[in-house]
Amino acid sequence: MSVTSGSEYGARPRFWFSVYQLLWHLLLPLAFVRLVWRARHSFAYLHHIPERLGFGYGKPLTKGSIWIHAVSVGETSAAQPLIDAYLARGESILLTHMTLNGRRTGKQLFNHAIAFGQIRQVYLPYDLCWSVEHFLKTFRPKFGLFMETEAWPTIVFRCAEIDLPLFLVNARLSERSARRVSRFGNAGRALFQAFAGILAQTEFDAKRYRNLGVENVLIAGNLKFDVPLDSCLVAQGKTWQQALHARKRLMVCAASTRDGEEEIILKAWKDLLLSNTVEIQPLLCIVPRHPERFTEVADQIHGAGFKYRRRSEWQDVPKDDVGLDVILGNSMGEMPMYYSASDLVIMGGSLLPFGGQNLIEACAAGCPVLLGEHTYNFQQAALDAVAVGAAKRIQGELLLGDTTALMEFLKELLLNSAELLKMHHAAENYAVEHQGATKRILAALDQQITV
Repeated sequence: MSVTSGSEYGARPRFWFSVYQLLWHLLLPLAFVRLVWRARHSFAYLHHIPERLGFGYGKPLTKGSIWIHAVSVGETSAAQPLIDAYLARGESILLTHMTLNGRRTGKQLFNHAIAFGQIRQVYLPYDLCWSVEHFLKTFRPKFGLFMETEAWPTIVFRCAEIDLPLFLVNARLSERSARRVSRFGNAGRALFQAFAGILAQTEFDAKRYRNLGVENVLIAGNLKFDVPLDSCLVAQGKTWQQALHARKRLMVCAASTRDGEEEIILKAWKDLLLSNTVEIQPLLCIVPRHPERFTEVADQIHGAGFKYRRRSEWQDVPKDDVGLDVILGNSMGEMPMYYSASDLVIMGGSLLPFGGQNLIEACAAGCPVLLGEHTYNFQQAALDAVAVGAAKRIQGELLLGDTTALMEFLKELLLNSAELLKMHHAAENYAVEHQGATKRILAALDQQITV
């Protein structure tokens, strides 16, 4: 992989770029309407509005910071080992986000570095030519790292034109996304060719980028394997699990569930509890992916007739679960606790076609995973986890009217302690054996850029 000069990057497609800019300017009012709409759940959506237009930053960091863009929660968490490594070198970081929850996660993870001025957090501006220009002139980073799937045309092409090296790291490209890019022909291919280099997660991803004509592609692995679990949260989870086991209870965590999946899970759970062959008292913990859906999911649990309580009703580890069927995990940043307390995870986003959420974190906590059919966001990770016995896949589509397959998997595993223990060890080993992406990414970037 080599860094080329701006003239050698993918050329900006003038016609399509003009159309793209026109659409952005026409639709800009709708972007603000969307923020106002979301402010119904949190007024914080209306904070830092000027940043979304490339202004209002106040005093910027010293010129020459490393710019890392992590759009939301998952990308921000994945960037943690890379950011920690650069902070250990004494670098300053410009950390940008697109979502409120991404910004909150960054503040939670790097609060100390932010307080001491080593990290500056701002929103990435909307992809308008003038907002991007002002953003780049304000901060003047030495190079940029975009996490996973982000590829905003105005920013990417402008960085290429001013010879600002911009890399796509921990990069992934699903088959579905690759088909969408291909529909734009040369314009779509030019966008990814304009990156200074792409550090892909897997061979699957690298091959798709190469099929788009990208030459500077390197396979570096998945940063999510290097993300450390919060030891305090893990300890809390283990304490909770010990209390549950003392009462002969096993917990199943439905993690990062998406819209429509909770209904499927609750139907299967009701069938499980009604099953005559269930010899344990299982407890279900549902943790929705998006906090704005907590109330909606609570209504679903109540409507299904379950006895439940919210995580927020306990200050520390949840207690007094006797008689409860379900706990609603209505908290942010506590997934390591939920995983460490659980005996089995149903991975959200995989039961319906959302592409699947992060099974790696669950495996790092030693928690076996149940996957649905839809795991294209973690294609290689899911295949590897199933192959080594850390996860099992439910074959076929899961529909609200037929959740038998999910119920049968739950029953089989919850009644088989030996199999759960075997999967627990497999999950731990799997998570450890795939670490190392941070070192590979740093080494690749160090070869190209004088840091």
